[in-house]
Amino acid sequence: MVHRFAFLVHPLDLKRDVARKYPFVKVMPAKWVEALLWRMRPKVLGKITGVKSIAGAETEGWLIAVPMTAQMMRDNEAAALAALEEACHIAKELGAEIVGLGAFTAIVGNGGVELQKRSPLPVTTGNSYTTWTALEATKRAADLMGIDWQKATAAVVGATGSIGKACAFFLSHGARLGSGTKGTAQGTEEEVLPPVGEVVLVGRDAGKLQAVCEELRAQARVPLHIATDIAEGLPSADVVITVTSAMDAVIAPEHLKKGCVVCDVARPRDVSERVHRERDDVLVIDGGIVEVPGEPHWEFPIGLPERLTLACVAETMLLALEGRLKPFTLGRHIFPERILEIAALALKHGFRLGGLRSFERALSNEHIQRIRQKARTP
Repeated sequence: MVHRFAFLVHPLDLKRDVARKYPFVKVMPAKWVEALLWRMRPKVLGKITGVKSIAGAETEGWLIAVPMTAQMMRDNEAAALAALEEACHIAKELGAEIVGLGAFTAIVGNGGVELQKRSPLPVTTGNSYTTWTALEATKRAADLMGIDWQKATAAVVGATGSIGKACAFFLSHGARLGSGTKGTAQGTEEEVLPPVGEVVLVGRDAGKLQAVCEELRAQARVPLHIATDIAEGLPSADVVITVTSAMDAVIAPEHLKKGCVVCDVARPRDVSERVHRERDDVLVIDGGIVEVPGEPHWEFPIGLPERLTLACVAETMLLALEGRLKPFTLGRHIFPERILEIAALALKHGFRLGGLRSFERALSNEHIQRIRQKARTP
C-alpha cells in the first residue's frame, strides 16, 4: 500500500522565491509583493513522485505553499496558523496521510503543537532527521578538514532551541545505533558518532542557557560551557552548528576560527554571505541535505538537484514509507530516541547524506582541500 504525504513550504526570500512561481514579481517593489502575499491563499505547487525505498516501499506527495514569509508569520501568528490549517485540509483532500512542516512553518504555534490540534492529518516538523543529518554533515566536513573530532571544541548557536539542544546532547554524549542497523549484529550497538572534546552552548538568554547546560551535564561525557555573545563563544570553536530563528545573519567573518567548519541549519541563514566572500580559510556547509532513493521527480523545483532534498522533507517521506502515520516530531523538545529512530529508518529505506553544499552550491573535494590548505597557511 502506498502512503502519501504533503509538505508545507513558504518563501524564504520575499522576491526570489515568489518569482519561482510568479516571475512578474521580479519587477515589483518588495512592499507590493508582501501586500500580494497577504491576499493569497495556500496553493499546491506540484507533485513529488518516484520515491522508492531500497526496502521496496514507495511514496509520493505534494508541495503546498503557504504565502507568508518568516517575518509575516512572526508578525501575525494567528493568521499563520489559520493558513497552515487550511494547507493541511488541502493536503487531506489531495489524499495525503501525513504533513511535514518546512522552515518557519515548523516554528509557528509552539513547534507544530498548536497546528496538530487543528490539522485533520498527523504533523511532523522534520526536526529529528534535520538534527541527525546536521551532525552527520558536520562530522564528515570535520574529517575532510583534518579536525580531530574527539579533541575538537564544538559550539552550538541557538542551543536553547529544539534542534540546537538536541545537537548539543549528541555532541556531548555521542550516539549509538543498534538493532542490526548499519551492519551491526541484531541486538548490538555501534557508536556512530563519538562525542567531541568540549561543547560551548551559545544563546542570548543566560538563564535558559544555564538550564540547558545543567540538563545536559547529567549525561554529558565532556565539559560544557555557555556564552551569551557569539563573539565570545565562537572564536575558539573548531566546529560550529548554528540553528537560530533569527531573521538576519548572526555569524560574521570576524567570529570564526581559521580552519573551522560551520554547519548552517537555519532558514533564513545564520551565516552572513560575507563569510563566503571574505573567509576562504573556513568551511561553511548547508545543513540537512539528503539524497532520496529511487528516481524522485519534483514538478516544482526547490532549488536542489532532483535526487536531493531537505532533511525535514525526507523525514516526512520516511514516515510515509514506513506507514508511521502519527505525529512524530513536535514541540520545543526533540527526544534523542526519536532522532535515533529516524536515523535507523533512513538506513533501512536508503536515505543518506547528500554531497556537501555551501550557500546552495555543491562543494567538490578539491574545493574543500583548497580551504584546508589555506587554513594551514600562516
